[in-house]
Amino acid sequence: MAAIQLEGLVKRYGKVTAVHGIDLEIADGEFVVLVGPSGCGKSTTLRMIAGLEDISGGVLRIGDKIVNHDEPKQRNIAMVFQNYAIYPHMTVGQNIGFGLYTSDLSKAEKQARITEAAKILGLEALLDRRPAALSGGQRQRVAIGRAMVRNPAAFLFDEPLSNLDAQLRSQMRIEIKRLHQRLGTTIVYVTHDQIEAMTMADRIVVMRDGLILQVGTPTELYESPVDVFTARFIGSPSMNLVPGMVSVDGATAGGAAIKGGIPDAAQGRILVGVRPHDLVVGAVPEDAVLTFEGTVSAVEPLGSETLVHLDIAGEAVIATAPGKIVPDVGSTISASAAAGSLYLFDAESERALGRL
Repeated sequence: MAAIQLEGLVKRYGKVTAVHGIDLEIADGEFVVLVGPSGCGKSTTLRMIAGLEDISGGVLRIGDKIVNHDEPKQRNIAMVFQNYAIYPHMTVGQNIGFGLYTSDLSKAEKQARITEAAKILGLEALLDRRPAALSGGQRQRVAIGRAMVRNPAAFLFDEPLSNLDAQLRSQMRIEIKRLHQRLGTTIVYVTHDQIEAMTMADRIVVMRDGLILQVGTPTELYESPVDVFTARFIGSPSMNLVPGMVSVDGATAGGAAIKGGIPDAAQGRILVGVRPHDLVVGAVPEDAVLTFEGTVSAVEPLGSETLVHLDIAGEAVIATAPGKIVPDVGSTISASAAAGSLYLFDAESERALGRL
């Protein structure tokens, strides 16, 4: 196992800079997930760690060694790709053991590693099958097994679940998390799916336009986003954002008054954020700091709760109601946020100003 350090890491393609001098320390045995929209630089960063992309600037360390110019095979890392990259003419056992064919291990040691990986991944009964006879989830396990048998210092995963259906993705998230808990190997995992990031990561790295916006645990990013982008990217459904104003007469958002002490940093135009699960339909509680009145534009009954889409002063907002309550589309209802659930952002810089 090994720690990974990125110091001012840069990637340029001609005159275009894809990664802008990022710094990141990944501890030995840590599960770190890089998230962000397409084109944010997360996969490029992963490929630089793997040695599949040249580094234009900065320093990359794996363990105590600078590996900027090392070939991929010299870095002692294993990568699992989005498209599995397994060989259709080989059996499951042959695919898993492919990376060992040039090693100095004895035939018995190679077979022992293949058997152990297959046992951990639930592939023991499939070792003689070919990939065409496997499901998508089983093929992904084969790709992971091929990485495992090499006993790498770190695993790199590049959107490995994006080709699976929703049920398989959920299952594979748990399996990869359990695998990490069992092996304790450093994992760097790239995804655009914030649910994968929230449920799997020790720490999440939020990227945008080749820059790192915030690094923290899933709870830290959910509770204390540093800007609007992170606030909306982390959490599902996304955080509601409503334009507001702070003046000598007080603060408002969506035409409703905000109660309580506004942070001193909040002046003039602001954005007021509240997560859908914190904006509750029904009677107004005593500790409510903001109560919207809006028109129901759509409802999504989910069983345990109902997502209620509201039009509030021309802004689309999502609130929640208990599962048995399904408001009529077109009706006018109230939705309130309790103390501690509001996030305030500067309207121009979109940086966080505090909570209320």
